[in-house]
Amino acid sequence: MTRISTLAGAVTCALALVTGTAVAASAAPIDQVPGTVAEAKVDPVAWTPCNPDPSKPDPGVYDCATYQVPLDYDDPNGAKIGIAMLRHRASDPSKRIGSLFLNPGGPGGSGYMWATTTRFGAEVQAKFDLVGFDPRGVARSNPLKCFKTQEDADAVNNRMVGVPVTKAEIDETLDADQDYTDACSKNAGPLIEHMSTINVVRDLDRMRRAVGDSQLTFAGFSYGTLIGATYANMYPNKVRAIIVDGNVDPNLRLHNGLEYDRQRAGGFELALAEFLKRCQTAGAPRCAFGDGDTRAKFDELRDHLRTSPVTLPSGQQVTLSSFTSEVAGALYSQAKLAPLAKSLQASYRAMKPAPAALLAPKATAADPDEDLLAVPLKHALREAPVDSEYTADDSYMGVNCQDKPYPSNDRVFANAAKAWEKESPTFGRYQAFDAPACASWPAPARDAERFKGPWNRNTSNTVMVVGNLYDPATQYKFAERMQQQLGNAVLVSVDSIEHCAVGRSKALNGLVTRYLVDGTAPQPGQLLKPDLEIFPAV
Repeated sequence: MTRISTLAGAVTCALALVTGTAVAASAAPIDQVPGTVAEAKVDPVAWTPCNPDPSKPDPGVYDCATYQVPLDYDDPNGAKIGIAMLRHRASDPSKRIGSLFLNPGGPGGSGYMWATTTRFGAEVQAKFDLVGFDPRGVARSNPLKCFKTQEDADAVNNRMVGVPVTKAEIDETLDADQDYTDACSKNAGPLIEHMSTINVVRDLDRMRRAVGDSQLTFAGFSYGTLIGATYANMYPNKVRAIIVDGNVDPNLRLHNGLEYDRQRAGGFELALAEFLKRCQTAGAPRCAFGDGDTRAKFDELRDHLRTSPVTLPSGQQVTLSSFTSEVAGALYSQAKLAPLAKSLQASYRAMKPAPAALLAPKATAADPDEDLLAVPLKHALREAPVDSEYTADDSYMGVNCQDKPYPSNDRVFANAAKAWEKESPTFGRYQAFDAPACASWPAPARDAERFKGPWNRNTSNTVMVVGNLYDPATQYKFAERMQQQLGNAVLVSVDSIEHCAVGRSKALNGLVTRYLVDGTAPQPGQLLKPDLEIFPAV
């Protein structure tokens, strides 16, 4: 189990590339707040034309830059680190409003290529430079690395079990977590002490000034909503328009990491229950798993995997860890739910094969969806050479362990697993073992500079909060709490099983466009529908 394959890992929102319908281009930007105090000047961004995808012809609309920010804001004239930025220039420069900064979440998600998205529609692309960036310690921006080589990383990560059940699995996983933090202490360098969200927000404000915007326009997804909420409360007069989609509960996250994770597990359970309900309502063949009692079948399969793997006709094996991680991953995206149903049905059949006389005729070609819950087979030709460079980064733990306070005794996580799986039988144990490394992290939250609130500063403009009713990773209650905690925010809801919503609904896209372009905040209380059905009629 690699560090980024965990339930709460750096999985960012999977969103459709929706191009909105262009409307009249005469709308004026949101008025700036008068009488603001003059702020310190910073160096402008030195953009250079570039092609983010060299495999394709250069479209001639992108610029790249590496922007220098202080490693430690207590020492602003000291060591610097570079933040990688990519800009898609506004397609109608004569009507350009400013820059729209984007963050996909994680923490640890690379936002650099998000400048290439079309999800915000033609009018937004015409009037804004889309600016993607990798936050400090992520990907192209001085990546935080706990290992020197991939072999060193594998030697530690491969000892971790995603859903450890037996005492031996638990002990080995916790021992490996300790070895992981030892490696971080040895190899990560001084950046490990400056990974908390407050530093990311300070970087973002510098970039905002560096592109010449007097106020920030920003869209943050998943963990990116914490960036947005923190910015809104650190710089309330600098908020032009902030969209937060797939929301965290900022107050809980910054004050009690363990309880936050327990509630995250509950969100996955709610999304799973709704998926199984809708599958049964659709029935087979619309939902491949809809033949019979979907809840009972799912629970039977999961409980069987606690003691024995299931071997699929392809020869691949489904384990409890692969099953849980793949089900969780599928719930992130509505497009993955129908394939998930196929894989669940294939695994259930493999666990309880029917008599030969009752089996359906064998398909002429294997359906790859049926193997989605299995452990991927290793490919010898893809194995890295000896002493290969470690190409991943450890920003996910670097941010979480500095933001979220956890107990310093790693056995607490094993005890939590027992309690959590009683209320969250599929995801409780999995979520409990997401962060034991934070117990021994070299720069823990209790020692870090963090923004812990207040969260209710009255911002110069309304913040737009978006939440799916059945968001697995950040349950809908978190979106409600985000709206309630912020001093000036409105909540728009979407009836969908998915992590994040922008790009899945034309109605939502229309609200997003009007909000970003002319500052028209959505009316509260709206419940929208996604454009596509999970199980369309056959």
